[in-house]
Amino acid sequence: MTGMPEQPEKWPQGAPWTLMHAHNAGQVARICCGHCNIKRFYKPLELREVIGNVTIEQVRAKVRCEKCGRKESMSAELFHPVGQELVTVRFRRLVEIRWERRVIWRDES
Repeated sequence: MTGMPEQPEKWPQGAPWTLMHAHNAGQVARICCGHCNIKRFYKPLELREVIGNVTIEQVRAKVRCEKCGRKESMSAELFHPVGQELVTVRFRRLVEIRWERRVIWRDES
């Protein structure tokens, strides 16, 4: 899988193709676990909310399979859904981002 598929031909050499570029180009992110054989689809703009405006390689480096917990089995790519794929893609949608606040105490010695 290539990290930056279907970029505009005039894209500057070496310029990073970020999630915002992917969103503007109408691309979809496909993230798969090679171990569990799970494939999920995300909207780049929602991934950007969680991970930041990074490249798809950086997304792959940050994700972990929710089923088996592995990071090393993950793959990620951007693509333009076409034809039947366009109709059958079911997106994983961002519902909310929760920030946990934990209180940790220690006794004075």
